[in-house]
Amino acid sequence: QVQLVESGGGLVQAGGSLRLSCAASGRIFAGYAMGWFRQAPGKEREFVGHIRRSGGSTIYADSIKGRFTISRDNAKNTVYLQMNSLKPEDTAVYYCAACSSNQPTLCTTRENYAYWGQGTQVTVSS
Repeated sequence: QVQLVESGGGLVQAGGSLRLSCAASGRIFAGYAMGWFRQAPGKEREFVGHIRRSGGSTIYADSIKGRFTISRDNAKNTVYLQMNSLKPEDTAVYYCAACSSNQPTLCTTRENYAYWGQGTQVTVSS
């Protein structure tokens, strides 16, 4: 089992920044690729980005590419989502999750994620 707890969400004006954190406990954090997803009201949960176990490479959704950055600190069992140039359409509940595969392409779909956090709300005002 891996327990995941997100933090850092809140209300921010368009153009602002937020950094989300996801703290992991339980099984060895470094053994999992980690991803971020988001879900806006009335919409499906969508892939935001993913980082491999070592942190050596990342994949991002086109909608946030160039604005969001995922990083991880395996010594602290934490993964981060730095969000810059936020837009109202980024408003959603953001979830971190642990991927059951280290194949980057498989970690772009929610079906391959074994563990999920409870989510943190991000609201971007115009």
